[in-house]
Amino acid sequence: MLTERQLLILKAIVDDYVTNAEPVGSRSVSKRDDVSFSPATIRNEMSDLEELGFLEKPHSSAGRIPSQKGYRYYVDHLVSPSKLTSGEVSDIQSLLDSRYNEFEELIKQSATVLSNLTSYTSIILGPEIFESTLKQIQLIPISDNQAVVIIVTDTGHVENQTVQFPGDLKGEQLEKVVNILNERLRGVPLVQLQVKLNAEISLLLKRYVNQYESMIKMLGDVFQTQQNEKVFYGGKTNILTQPEFNDVERVRNILNIFEEDTLVSKLFRSEDNGLTVKIGEENHFEPFDDCTIITATYSLDGKHMGTVGILGPTRMEYPRVISIMDYLSKDMTKILTAWYQKKM
Repeated sequence: MLTERQLLILKAIVDDYVTNAEPVGSRSVSKRDDVSFSPATIRNEMSDLEELGFLEKPHSSAGRIPSQKGYRYYVDHLVSPSKLTSGEVSDIQSLLDSRYNEFEELIKQSATVLSNLTSYTSIILGPEIFESTLKQIQLIPISDNQAVVIIVTDTGHVENQTVQFPGDLKGEQLEKVVNILNERLRGVPLVQLQVKLNAEISLLLKRYVNQYESMIKMLGDVFQTQQNEKVFYGGKTNILTQPEFNDVERVRNILNIFEEDTLVSKLFRSEDNGLTVKIGEENHFEPFDDCTIITATYSLDGKHMGTVGILGPTRMEYPRVISIMDYLSKDMTKILTAWYQKKM
C-alpha cells in the first residue's frame, strides 16, 4: 500500500511526464503548488517508488518516468475524469444532430471527431450489415435433424450454414417455418433480424412447431453469425506526432497493422460494458507494448453492436481521454438509435 505522500508524488510525476514527455526530477515535483516536500524527501520517495516498480529511471537522466505498473495504478486509483469543454461536447453532439444517409458515413465521421479531439488514432468497430436487408432464407434438410440454412441479402451476398434442428420437425412444418420467415423478414435489415425473431416470429412458430424454442435458438445463432465487423479509422498517422514513436521501423510496424482489419478487430473488440483500459503489455501484442488501448461498447435495442477504441502511447492524457471516450460511447447508442429511426 502506498503512503499518501507516495501517491501524491506518483500522480505528480505521471501528470508532468504526460505533459512534457521528459523525465521528471525531484526539483520539478517540489515546485508544484500541491507539493510541500523538500527535493531530498521527494528523491527518497522516488527511489522507493522505483524499487516498488512504479517508476523507471532512463539511462541518461536523473529524473524518473512512470512504468507500466505506475500507469496502471494511476488509472485505477488516481485518475479523476476531467470535465469536457463546451467545444468538445459540441463536437460530439454534432454527430447526433447531423443527418447521415448511410451508417458508414456516420461511423466514419464519429472516428474523425474522436481522433481530432484526442490527437490519437481512433478505431470504431461496427457491423457491416446496416445497409443489407434479407432477400430470402431457405432451410434445406440434409438428415433427420440437420439442415442447411441459406441466407440471401439484397446485395446478392449468399451465406450458408449447417445447423441442428428438432428431429420431430415434419416436412410440412419446415415448409411452414420457411414461409413465415420469408413473409415476415423479407426486406428487414440484417441487424434487426434477431429483434424481429424474438418479438414476432417466436409467437408465430409457437402455433406450428412443437419444439419452437429450439428452432428460435437455432435461428438466433444463425442471425448472430451474420454480424461481421468492419473497422473504421480516424487519425491513422496521429501516432507520428508522439515523441515516443520517432523510430521509423517501430511506426511502420504499427501502421502495417492497420492494413489487417481482422487483426485490428480482434485486438480492439470488447464485450465488456463500460470503459476498458489496457496498458502496454496488457494488450498481449508486442507492437503495442508501449501503447494504451481504451475501448467502450455501443448498442442498439440493448444489443451489443460494436466498439469505440483509442490507440495512443502509454504516456496518455488519461483523465481527458477517458472522459471523451465515456461521453462518446454513451452517445453512440443514442446516435445509432436516432440514425436507425430516421431510416425506418
